[in-house]
Amino acid sequence: MFPATLLTTLILALSVAANPVLINRSPVTLPISRRVNASSPKSLLRHDQIRAKALKAKGAAKATGTFSEAAIINEPVEDQAVTYVASVGVGSPATTYSLLIDTGSSNTWVGAGKAYVKTSTSVQTSNKVSVTYGSGSFSGTEFTDTVTLASGLVIPGQSIGVASTSTGFAGVDGILGIGPVDLTVDTLSPATSSSIPTVTDNLFKNGAISANEIGISFVPTTSADAVNGELTWGGTDSTKFTGSITFIPLTTTSPANLFWGINQSVRYGTSTSILSTTAGIVDTGTTLVLLATDGFNKYKSATGGVLDSTTGLLRITSTQFSNLQSLFFTAGGATFELTANAQIWPRSLNADIGGVASRIYLIVADLGSPSGEGLDFINGFAFLERFYSVFDTANKRVGFATTPFTQATTN
Repeated sequence: MFPATLLTTLILALSVAANPVLINRSPVTLPISRRVNASSPKSLLRHDQIRAKALKAKGAAKATGTFSEAAIINEPVEDQAVTYVASVGVGSPATTYSLLIDTGSSNTWVGAGKAYVKTSTSVQTSNKVSVTYGSGSFSGTEFTDTVTLASGLVIPGQSIGVASTSTGFAGVDGILGIGPVDLTVDTLSPATSSSIPTVTDNLFKNGAISANEIGISFVPTTSADAVNGELTWGGTDSTKFTGSITFIPLTTTSPANLFWGINQSVRYGTSTSILSTTAGIVDTGTTLVLLATDGFNKYKSATGGVLDSTTGLLRITSTQFSNLQSLFFTAGGATFELTANAQIWPRSLNADIGGVASRIYLIVADLGSPSGEGLDFINGFAFLERFYSVFDTANKRVGFATTPFTQATTN
């Protein structure tokens, strides 16, 4: 006979196994800041084009199994031009680092600016780490440490890189990588075929968040530095968007499928096709909206814009701006309107990109390669400032929703 207490324990254990206890965790929000750090004329466009080239090369190389970080890019890099950053704590007691929020990469690392401070929770691994972004790079040593993302949102034993060298990251301390986890494969040496769990993966695995997804709110602004964004871990913030969220399945087209890639078409005005349905990516690490060269040329012709020799962006006159039509992005059965105002760089920030105060510059630019290569557009944060976005790992999809700023005349 089992003692009564032992029998009760066994019954309880079987009951729990049959009906797992679900921890109901509400989404947690983290304020994020917009920064302009364009160190020279044309650095904005150059940053985005070099980054796009590196992303395409990385995706294509990983798809064929011939990936090499060193072979991706050999052009001079520029400082990150316009970014959103979050304050992230590492260690115990935590040192706070300013990290660039990047959906186009998945390694989290520190040390570009503020040096890594070792504490009792710091554990050095035997691995070296190296990532090339096109617009920058870092190499160093992989550690595990406690990472604090927000009040009550703590990840023990998170894998992080500690940079011994880095380029292109003036003004920030590193990157908070929230792209798909497969982007971390081959970033360690000795090489390993396994991936490194991202901060989002570990939050979900540890039960700190109830959904393996992130909601992002960016807001258009005329200030170079502003705390005007929000990152929501484990769900969405319904106060930041209007209507419902349209979810778009991730594309299967390579190399866009390695990232937060979707299929979409782009139309100017009522009837001018810019890009037929094709694959591209959604990327917080890219500032502009980039279109494959053939699509960009159609847009240039439709708007009457001319290339500005100083900024590298399209420039239009006041008359052309008054006639500028909306740009429509169709994906997931829904259409998202980028208004005329949303297509221009904030005029009060023209000097920050080497422009002239009185001129009007467009944020739609040339990807630098033709369509049909599997990554034909990048919806950078100039797009995301007008739409709430959701990056849903569990269901392999990206979501967009309109916001109070979709139709704003901020710029």
